[in-house]
Amino acid sequence: MTAIIAMIRKDLILYINDKRALMLNLLMPIVLAAFFGSLFGGGDSGNNSKIEIGLVQQDSSVIGRKVGDSLKADANLTVKEMSLQEAQEKVRSGKLMVAVVIPAGFGDAAGQSLFQSGSKPELPVYYDPSQSTVLAMVKGLLTQHVMQGVTGEVMGGSATGAKFTDDSLKKLENSPASDEKEALVGLLGSLKKFQEQEAAKPARESRGGGGLSVPFTTKDEALSSGPKYNGYAHSFAGMGVQFILFMGIDLGIGILLARRMGIWNRLLAAPVTMSQVLLARALSGAMIAAGLMTAIYFCAMLIFKVQVTNVPGFALVVVAFSLMTASFGLLIAAFGKTPEAARGLAVFATLILVMLGGAWVPTFVFPAWMQQLTIIVPTRWAVDGLDAMTWRGLGMDVALQTAGVQLAFAVVFGTLAIWRFRAQAR
Repeated sequence: MTAIIAMIRKDLILYINDKRALMLNLLMPIVLAAFFGSLFGGGDSGNNSKIEIGLVQQDSSVIGRKVGDSLKADANLTVKEMSLQEAQEKVRSGKLMVAVVIPAGFGDAAGQSLFQSGSKPELPVYYDPSQSTVLAMVKGLLTQHVMQGVTGEVMGGSATGAKFTDDSLKKLENSPASDEKEALVGLLGSLKKFQEQEAAKPARESRGGGGLSVPFTTKDEALSSGPKYNGYAHSFAGMGVQFILFMGIDLGIGILLARRMGIWNRLLAAPVTMSQVLLARALSGAMIAAGLMTAIYFCAMLIFKVQVTNVPGFALVVVAFSLMTASFGLLIAAFGKTPEAARGLAVFATLILVMLGGAWVPTFVFPAWMQQLTIIVPTRWAVDGLDAMTWRGLGMDVALQTAGVQLAFAVVFGTLAIWRFRAQAR
């Protein structure tokens, strides 16, 4: 134990004395976590940015203006009115996600087609090919506003609505007799009487032509066992996991460099075994990893108001992840032939682990098959465990589960590394 403690102390002193590397290992994850956290809503989940769209208002009819005004008043949208050429150029250059065109004559055509079969007026929508999700959201909102604007004018007591009804009745008179014709004539006749009654009322008593609207409202309530969702909590988990894994790469590369320079052989010539050297290296790497993660989260708590709701569980998850990182570094050293070749492969493997583990973006945005696949990735359990101990506010059962899986990976990595080192020593 004296030899192991001495080697651990040596590794810690060398790491702490390298002030530049220490500051970079602390600052880089904090800066990137702050950036990604602001993208995911920051500390206030209700402060989500609106969807910015362009509006080309070519229709000056009552319905056309109503639709345009309704879009501008939508709390989910930021609408900027512009010309058709400007809208197309901005979408084409990626400066605007979606642009909606209300063409001339759209209002009249939409009102006339409400009770008539045949071709419907087109509403051109230009969108950035990379924003298909935003396009679906905008089309849903657009449907709501167009239906409310058209039905509000057609079914109200305005002169425009009465004209649409009269035109539709005249066209039905010239169509062949059928059951559908009789039913539609009856419907339009009742609508005409309603329009006349609305028109005869004083302005203050009239319904105002509100039109059809969504027949419900949602009551949104965020549920979690922990505090209010903080976008920085997940980003600090992801970036912390990523950069500490990079530190594990440095640990493995350091062993390869020591072997190249002959330091490894001099260590083994001393009265210590290979197992003691590897254990000391793994423990010192795990201590450095745990210290870095603690410092990163201390900054997250101090500056970005991230809350650790389960301190013992958080400590357990961090220790398990640190041991997994240290064993990952030994695995790199065991199977890497040269520092240069090992670094390239290790960086690639780490980026894959980080990506699949949900460190960059949450795993719920992955396809269903990929979400199932990432269960076998150790970083997935690390990120989920850190999330569970912060904003999700889950208990020790989740901490034990996520830490246990990481420790299992640490045992597998460590066993493979020791087997490889012993095979090379023969």
